[in-house]
Amino acid sequence: MTRAEFESFVAKALQALPRRFRAKMKNIAVVVEDWADAETLEEMGIEPPDTLYGLYRGVDLTRRDSSYGNVLPDTITIYQEPIEEDCADEAEMAELIRDVVIHEVGHYFGLDDEAMAELERPEEE
Repeated sequence: MTRAEFESFVAKALQALPRRFRAKMKNIAVVVEDWADAETLEEMGIEPPDTLYGLYRGVDLTRRDSSYGNVLPDTITIYQEPIEEDCADEAEMAELIRDVVIHEVGHYFGLDDEAMAELERPEEE
């Protein structure tokens, strides 16, 4: 899959987040990279053959106070190669990307795993 095609899946996953969450996402960049580098894996305590699908770096919303400002954007990185490697087809890949995006956005909001489930619920009209 090309990078543009993969990024399209990531964009769709972000757009599918409930509006109440999307509206609160400020100063955050979502990027796609091939693989997590060795330094990142070591920092996260991950030893090969395990790897990362995604990573949030920044100060989550629950830890920000009035002194927070004039900072570079937080970053969510989605790693294309391990996702492609572990998925049988595009449908499975789209689902995994969605799950990874939800998980990493959840970290941005400072949510635990239970609260992250709320991101998966469809919006009420």
